[in-house]
Amino acid sequence: MCRHLAYLGAPCSPAGFLFHAPHSLLVQSYAPADMRGGGSVNADGFGLGWYAGGPEPLRYRRVAPLWTDDALPAIAGSVRTHAFVAAIRNGTTGMPVMEQACAPFTDGRWLFSHNGVVRGWPESVAELASKLPVTDLLTLDAPTDSALLWALLRDRLRAGEEPLEAVAELVLAVERAAPGSRLNLLLTDGASLLATAWTHSLAVCETAEGVLVASEPGDPGPHWRPVPDRHAVRVAGGIVEFLSLESPLENPEPDRSTRAS
Repeated sequence: MCRHLAYLGAPCSPAGFLFHAPHSLLVQSYAPADMRGGGSVNADGFGLGWYAGGPEPLRYRRVAPLWTDDALPAIAGSVRTHAFVAAIRNGTTGMPVMEQACAPFTDGRWLFSHNGVVRGWPESVAELASKLPVTDLLTLDAPTDSALLWALLRDRLRAGEEPLEAVAELVLAVERAAPGSRLNLLLTDGASLLATAWTHSLAVCETAEGVLVASEPGDPGPHWRPVPDRHAVRVAGGIVEFLSLESPLENPEPDRSTRAS
């Protein structure tokens, strides 16, 4: 079912979260703690996307297991960035294992990741896919549910939809078409961060330096908060908000906390 994480805050190195934390993404690649029946290892590739001063992110992806890659520890250790997304993949049976299927996906300033599965793929979401421009379907990153979810969300963002509305409407549309899907999404443009918890694990860690959203806590500290199922997390301007995905625009006063500056 994959594992992913995203950070937004003061510039830091991704290496600590990826390799040095007690339950780092590296550990989660071979010993995940909360896969919820979706596999036992995440060995079908990985990716890291980060912002390096410009509006568009850089990205490093490989199809091999994270623990076999000699380059990423040095790359991550050399980077200091205010925002990044990292992911490890456990490919769903019937979907290809290829570099292009690994998150994060990109378009312009956006980074995107999906942790979960679309039930009944691909027939269940064929009608949703049919609404995309033909060129978008012909140029999907990979023939996988995650790549299609990104194409559907990207289409909404390009049309000018507000990001929270676009994410929430996509999750609800896919749930209607493919009930029981696991739809934990991550989306950032380097200035704000959105994440969803939809039938899968997600937690938030707030510190004085920034906010980390992850499939599994990277350490056993009490500063991690679980995200309620069917909720989104929005991080912007040092404020963390929990919002219901089933009525995101009807929550004028969502649960929120302000990160220390």
